[in-house]
Amino acid sequence: MTCHHKKIKSFVLRQGKITHGQIKAIKELMPKYGVNYQNSLLDLNSVFGRSNPKIIEIGFGMGEATCQIAQSNPTNDYIGIEVHSPGVGSLLRKIDQNNLTNLRITQYDAQEVLKHMIPNNSIHGFHIYFPDPWPKKRHHKRRIIQSNLVNLLADKLICSGYVHIATDWQEYALWIMNILSQSSRLVNHNNNDNCILHLQSRPLTKFETRGINLGHKIYDIIFTKTDNL
Repeated sequence: MTCHHKKIKSFVLRQGKITHGQIKAIKELMPKYGVNYQNSLLDLNSVFGRSNPKIIEIGFGMGEATCQIAQSNPTNDYIGIEVHSPGVGSLLRKIDQNNLTNLRITQYDAQEVLKHMIPNNSIHGFHIYFPDPWPKKRHHKRRIIQSNLVNLLADKLICSGYVHIATDWQEYALWIMNILSQSSRLVNHNNNDNCILHLQSRPLTKFETRGINLGHKIYDIIFTKTDNL
């Protein structure tokens, strides 16, 4: 008898309220700014029409910080991956309103996108800002930061490429530090082997603002790839 193990997802599709404008943006703008999921490797340079550095953001929420980062760094190309439609619609509108040519969106499971669409040794950086901390111990298996994802990120990074994760949950920050430190291919960017408390150069996200208002400390964690295996 064959046993089929259900894949544990790090997200639950609770779409919440989606506005008419967000629905319209997905319908009209996704063909222009979207990158459809495919079971084959992307030619990243063809997507943007140039060979500039490529950075992927996993779970961009409503896309406020994503838009600001792309605007502030026009020589980099960004792909935002998100499963929730309200956020996808919101960021599509921001891309269109600001005439951004260096930002694209994929609406799909990030791990499947990385496995099947992104070539190894091709990405300059990964941003994972305020992923769901799944605070209850029985839900820790749902956390997106796990050894299998970190290995996948290391595969996709160029040598000296980086992983930048931010969280406002101290326990999750310690979890993330532990998982990343287990990788033989990544090294902590912060010399004292700790997190960086609130990296000022990163734009605030909606979730971050909420955490700050609740009195939470912000932890920025950056690791870089040390080889090109």
